[in-house]
Amino acid sequence: MDMELRQLRCLVAIVDEGTFTDAAATLGVSQAAVSRTLASLERALGVRLLRRTSRSVTPTGTGLRVVAHARRVLAEVDDLVREVTSGHAHLRIGYAWSALGRHTLPFQRRWSRTHPETDLHLVRVNSATAGLGEGACELAVVRRPLDDRRFESAIVGLERRLCAMASDDPLARRRSVRLADLAGRTLLVDRRTGTTTADLWPPDSRPATEDTHDVDDWLTVIATGRSVGMTAESTANQYPRPGVVYRPVRDGEPIAVRLAWWKDDPHPATQAVLELLTALYREA
Repeated sequence: MDMELRQLRCLVAIVDEGTFTDAAATLGVSQAAVSRTLASLERALGVRLLRRTSRSVTPTGTGLRVVAHARRVLAEVDDLVREVTSGHAHLRIGYAWSALGRHTLPFQRRWSRTHPETDLHLVRVNSATAGLGEGACELAVVRRPLDDRRFESAIVGLERRLCAMASDDPLARRRSVRLADLAGRTLLVDRRTGTTTADLWPPDSRPATEDTHDVDDWLTVIATGRSVGMTAESTANQYPRPGVVYRPVRDGEPIAVRLAWWKDDPHPATQAVLELLTALYREA
């Protein structure tokens, strides 16, 4: 089935304007062209979309459904065109669980002050590339190396590794914990985007693991005391939760925070973001 955007625009124009004549004027074509375009759409779909009388044009039941879908399709196409043709006035930075922790707000405020020409948006996408591979963003904050050769990345800072546990957990009375303290516990991990694996422990003392795929679910389960979690310091800053406490893991290696981007199509603001994030982490 061949369907063109001009056919959808023609259908919507007829419904909005009420007549073929007015639709033709809106589209800047002849009335005969409007008639031909609508007829070709009806042939492609194999259904009648409009009821025509000498005085009015009204959609059929099927026509109403097609018009509703057409409006959504045309709106998405218009959004796509605006995004592509707006140059680099917009910048989306993706992240999986936590953005930049306590640096998030300072980063947003400094960026808007020093780069007012580029509108910044932070978007949460729980994928291995934090939305970069899915096209949801132009840059991404990730906390484990990307093996995909399509992307480049650079370390902007380091974050402490923390253990998350229920507030009434016996370990919560300590100021910090060690990896060995967690060996007999059940560890809640996100294998897609998380920074914690059983490989942090010796083979003979690894904790049991259970899977999770969302930070809110992770926190909800940890609050029950059934499991513990390990995460980057930024998670504690971005997701304080009643019933959950975070404690530093003394012998846990720091977590590298990376900024990633498309190797063959970097956003012009990439270097400026790198410099600002690196400065913020150095100020910590």
